Amino acid sequence: MIGNFKINHEKQSAIVVGASLSGLMTAIALSRTGINVTILERASVERRNGAGLQVDSGEIDQTKTAKFLRSLASGGIKSAEAWTSIEFRLRKEALANPRIDLHYNTRIQTVNQDENSAWVVTDKGETFLGDIVIGADGHRSIVRRHVAPHNPNATFAGYLIWVGIVDEKDIPNEYRPSLYAPRFVMPDGIGDFLLGSIVGAEDGSYELGNRRLGWAWYDNTRNDLLRELGCVDGMVVKHSLNGTDIPEQTLIELVNQANQRWEQPWLSAINHSIKTRNLTGIPIAEYVPDNLARGRIALVGDAAHVLTPLTAKGFNSSLRDADTLASCIEMGIKGNSANVALQEYESRRLKIVRQMVQSGQSFSRSFGRK
Repeated sequence: MIGNFKINHEKQSAIVVGASLSGLMTAIALSRTGINVTILERASVERRNGAGLQVDSGEIDQTKTAKFLRSLASGGIKSAEAWTSIEFRLRKEALANPRIDLHYNTRIQTVNQDENSAWVVTDKGETFLGDIVIGADGHRSIVRRHVAPHNPNATFAGYLIWVGIVDEKDIPNEYRPSLYAPRFVMPDGIGDFLLGSIVGAEDGSYELGNRRLGWAWYDNTRNDLLRELGCVDGMVVKHSLNGTDIPEQTLIELVNQANQRWEQPWLSAINHSIKTRNLTGIPIAEYVPDNLARGRIALVGDAAHVLTPLTAKGFNSSLRDADTLASCIEMGIKGNSANVALQEYESRRLKIVRQMVQSGQSFSRSFGRK
């Protein structure tokens, strides 16, 4: 370090902003090409909560990197996985990788570049310099403001999703699903949508009584509440609604609605989450990108494209972003090679991800309420 200026003297280096799933996968993928990667994450080192995710089997994966990332996420099979389980495995891999330097509690303020390098500046005045900067900082991406200043914000889709995940032991025995129950279900409701998933224990096992039930309840009746609490400002999503901040009256209403709409075991799972306030209301945003790269700086995951969760393609598209980016930079990122590599990444991914976001917008137009 020279003053507050951090310089990576290695031959090739990348800064990845964000250490959620897409950021961790991108860092791991880039490191496999020989690049040294610094990951900067604004959150603390404590693991965050999350619901269940659908992970594809990867039948069309062609590269060793894609297959490796898939094996970390789910053992290479199609399955329902807890966000926390995937994050744990990816983080463990990143921490063990000598080419990856992972920083938490590091908030980015600005991003910039010149002909020879790209850099980020933190709120503490530190500057991290690399050959490229990759934004994996979610749907409120700061890096996106640099890559797409004309289109910097994801927009509110008109509804939220209540999500939670419950240990199977916390619901009555008579309501626990059998070992042969489907891993994914969409129970019939009254004007709402519910996605339920049976996910394995932390160790990945599906032993009866040790599994977890993840649920996601689509709700288009709370938009006024979201704006009242500052979760949504105009058409821009500012933050999620954590369980401790949900008004008591809203929790009572959710219990009453759940008792009328949902069947077991999801009713017990939802009610337990509400009782313990172990749920989150996530205002859904959508973002159709016009571009994914600008010079030495590019976007991946939710920073690049924000899909409605109903598509169940968010994790899998982030994995493909990471794999494609790694394959594009294999020839190097020194000098003008960085610009060429990131433009190639954009050419391979932009049309695909635009179509994925747009396919989910038809649901939002019919279900969402502004």
